[in-house]
Amino acid sequence: MTRSILRTLFLAVVGISWTALPARADLRVDITEGFRAPMPIAITDFAGDNPQEVQMGKDVTGVIAADLERSGLFKPIDQRAFIQNAASLRVMPNFPDWRVINANALVTGTAQMQGDGQLRVEFRLWDVFAGQQLVGLAYSTAPMHWRRLAHKISDAIYKRLTGEDGYFDTRVVYISEQGPSTRRTKRLAIMDQDGANHRFLTDGRHLTLTPRFSPTLQEITYFAIVGDRPRVYLLSIDTGKQEVLGDFPGMTFAPRFSPDGQKIIMSMAQDGNSEIYTMDLRTRKVTRLTNDLAIDTSPSYSPDGNQVVFNSDRGGSQQLYIMNADGSGVRRLSNGPGRYATPVWSPRGDYIAFTKMHQGQFYIGIMRPDGSDERMLTSAFLVEGPTWAPNGRVLMYYRQTPQDKQGRGGVARLYSIDITGHNEREVVTPMDGSDPAWSPLIP
Repeated sequence: MTRSILRTLFLAVVGISWTALPARADLRVDITEGFRAPMPIAITDFAGDNPQEVQMGKDVTGVIAADLERSGLFKPIDQRAFIQNAASLRVMPNFPDWRVINANALVTGTAQMQGDGQLRVEFRLWDVFAGQQLVGLAYSTAPMHWRRLAHKISDAIYKRLTGEDGYFDTRVVYISEQGPSTRRTKRLAIMDQDGANHRFLTDGRHLTLTPRFSPTLQEITYFAIVGDRPRVYLLSIDTGKQEVLGDFPGMTFAPRFSPDGQKIIMSMAQDGNSEIYTMDLRTRKVTRLTNDLAIDTSPSYSPDGNQVVFNSDRGGSQQLYIMNADGSGVRRLSNGPGRYATPVWSPRGDYIAFTKMHQGQFYIGIMRPDGSDERMLTSAFLVEGPTWAPNGRVLMYYRQTPQDKQGRGGVARLYSIDITGHNEREVVTPMDGSDPAWSPLIP
């Protein structure tokens, strides 16, 4: 998506009510105390004055309903249960009609084509029991970008009802896989978080692995085998231009960006010993951070850039460690049974996600940065590569099935799960998928 496209989407505030509501005080989904039953929410088709606007309104509300339902926190009510008709709804909701079908929240709106060719969508979020408006906003964009507009509305509803930022106006880059296990084609692909607008970024001529988003959103770093040379690339999403950061014969784990986007951190094996290094993207200067006889790999920065989590077998088994960003102050983080790998720090800084291997089973888990509150979220024959949604509420990863003696199976798919361990569901891709990386919110 080009910068010019991003600039076409702008926000105009119609009206926002943040007043504390009487009796009910505030309609809110509590997501701090584990799993709760999803909130019933009525999402009406946004009204229009002609067939084009009516269809556009239906399309927008369809995406909003799918976003909110997929979060696991909301349950859109079947429109066949609605009592109030669309014409009267454009004037004012008749709240008793919505209370009787047990809607806690109501979303209404309109879709209109403007004289300049822009699509303008207004929406209002209502507290049904208090009979008050919670949010009223309007967005305008070129009609071709209506899906982004819908995701932005979903984010606004999510934030108002949960108190946390949404994650719907985001993208995911991942490795698309195709072919038999002995001749697997792996291509870099990108899509919206709901699987829409899917496209390939590489042609599959070279083995491509472990992509990572820059915090600026404009660039992706990834690892590829070109001929016999392990190589790190920097790819501009805007222009499609690729830049070689360097050939790294000893590369053992693909790089990640620092929070300010000025460095990448990676692990390389030189003289048979894997250590952690950084590269300044402006000067290409490489700096070594660790110096140990053990294997140090899979580094990930904390959100403030002051610390790095990584895994190492320096204690006799593969465990997680934390160090300062300059390599000092190394201390062990994990203490449970089994082996730990692929740690990645939450954007909020409150958790570290990881892969764990124990008694022949793989797990995706999380723990606090001090090693406490370790929890396993999901397990399978193979689950790996966790990546965080930008609000730190949801993880995405990939799951692979085992192969039989005839080579059947081995299917790899992307999945997402809430940090409570609930709402696990597949993220559908055209082919097999692995190594996902979630973008920040799109500006």
